[in-house]
Amino acid sequence: MEKKNVTRRGKGGRPAKNDTASNCVMVRFSDEEYARLLTLWEQSGVAAKAVFIKARVFGEGFRVVKTDRGTLEYVAKLTQFHAQFRAVGVNYNQVVKELHTHFSEKKALALLYKLEKITGELAAIGREIIALSEEFNKRW
Repeated sequence: MEKKNVTRRGKGGRPAKNDTASNCVMVRFSDEEYARLLTLWEQSGVAAKAVFIKARVFGEGFRVVKTDRGTLEYVAKLTQFHAQFRAVGVNYNQVVKELHTHFSEKKALALLYKLEKITGELAAIGREIIALSEEFNKRW
């Protein structure tokens, strides 16, 4: 009995791969070797062990990304500054829209004064971001 290659038309689903991985190789490790393999795999940050092992067998390098407390604090502060920067920018845009659409000249001048204050805040936040980045660069 021969199998017929029936093409699936109109069935949907995932498209077929051109080069399927159909060959399997099995390797056994001692407890020490397996622990070392797992350590290297966790350090690499690769999602699947099979991908990691293939890369190592074929000599492809992998990067180990180590995070330290200082870097995490820097990223957290930078994220807070970014959120503040966006909030001030949103307020800035709202004021400008209102100036153009609804208000008289007198009211527009009052809003321009508020706009100046917000612009000053935006510039101060920008200076803090730059200072924090320069401090981080000096440390590393």
